Amino acid sequence: MEVGTAVTLCQKALWLAMTISAPMLIAGILVGFGVGLFQALTQIQEQTLAVVLKIVVMLVAFAFFASWMLTRLVEFSRSLFEGIPESLSPFL
Repeated sequence: MEVGTAVTLCQKALWLAMTISAPMLIAGILVGFGVGLFQALTQIQEQTLAVVLKIVVMLVAFAFFASWMLTRLVEFSRSLFEGIPESLSPFL
């Protein structure tokens, strides 16, 4: 495997990791902002409120996007396995 191919493969893997984690992270950020704003307006300083709501919303987002995330992972894995013979052809 050439260096350029390895770098491209790593870039694709990192991009996939970012896109797969984005829905849950965005949901957590939005809920965190909303709870923080609510706490600032009402002067309630209960930390468990924010943590529990973030966990619940992130689990709901995971359940909602799980099939999409798994499909993306399977497609990436399939492309990796299909590329093995091409990567090994110079050595055979």
